[in-house]
Amino acid sequence: MRNFCSLAFLLLLPASVLADCTCDAADQVDVSQRNIALRYKLAAIASILVAGVIGVALPTFGKKIFPALSPERNFFFIVKAFAAGVILATGFIHVLPDAFDDLSSPCLNQDPWGNFPFAGFIAMIAAIGTLMIDTYANSYFHRRSKTTTATADLETAGSDDHGTHAHTHAYGVSSDKSQLLRHRVISQVLELGIIVHSVIIGIALGASENPSTIRPLIGALTFHQLFEGMGLGGCIAQGKFKARTVATMAAFFSLTTPIGIAIGIGITNVYSETSPTALIVQGVFNSASSGILIYMALVDLLAADFMSSKVQGSWKLQAATNVSLLLGAAGMSILAKWA
Repeated sequence: MRNFCSLAFLLLLPASVLADCTCDAADQVDVSQRNIALRYKLAAIASILVAGVIGVALPTFGKKIFPALSPERNFFFIVKAFAAGVILATGFIHVLPDAFDDLSSPCLNQDPWGNFPFAGFIAMIAAIGTLMIDTYANSYFHRRSKTTTATADLETAGSDDHGTHAHTHAYGVSSDKSQLLRHRVISQVLELGIIVHSVIIGIALGASENPSTIRPLIGALTFHQLFEGMGLGGCIAQGKFKARTVATMAAFFSLTTPIGIAIGIGITNVYSETSPTALIVQGVFNSASSGILIYMALVDLLAADFMSSKVQGSWKLQAATNVSLLLGAAGMSILAKWA
């Protein structure tokens, strides 16, 4: 009899576990709870918007008020390492696990979604695609800089007295221009990766009607937006864009999550986060976003700065940037408890 009971328990255990996982729409929330949730959402829009503006503005416009934030100063590298740690943790700890949850959900058909790790595959493809874009863009700008150098050499070839000096000057200018264009590519690709997952986060928050779920997300996403803005703002500052371009990029970043929340509020009655369509769309976009963010953080933000002559030439700056990186990654990882 005891063996029979044990066998019955083992047979019924999977069913009891699956019974907790439902793909049905959530129960209707009463009007008072819905009104409280709406107030929290409006507070989230304001809080996240302000945090995004401050985060992206500090490195781009704050250097005029705080000279230490200038890209030539050591403190800028320390702040950028912290922000890169935040972006790296966002990709690994926040976005990629959500993508795995979405694309391996029992609410999706086992074939094909349960038979292949689509989240990791899409993240890998996105990272490789980002590498290709990065490579081709840099190759294009490098060819342009070589053409510019050759043109400058031809123009100064007739001057024997100053030819060597002109060649050196032209090479230095073209090299600086190539580096500047690289920073611009990095900032634009990074913003794309951030915007993709910011929209999804905003829609998910806006569509939720549970105040106890929304409340902790407000603080977590506010800090999330602030630190990501600092990382993006540092890249924009190094790109030395025109004021109008800087304002446009800053506005896109700052408004993306609030707009996503507003969209979520508008589709609350028809949106179901457990529907197959929502799960697939969220999972695919989260996977692609995580691949972009992880590549950008490791290759274009951390490797580029950590291997630069400025950081390599000072063990104090090396230690400071490493500690800053770990603090940024740790802080963002801790926020995963709430968001």
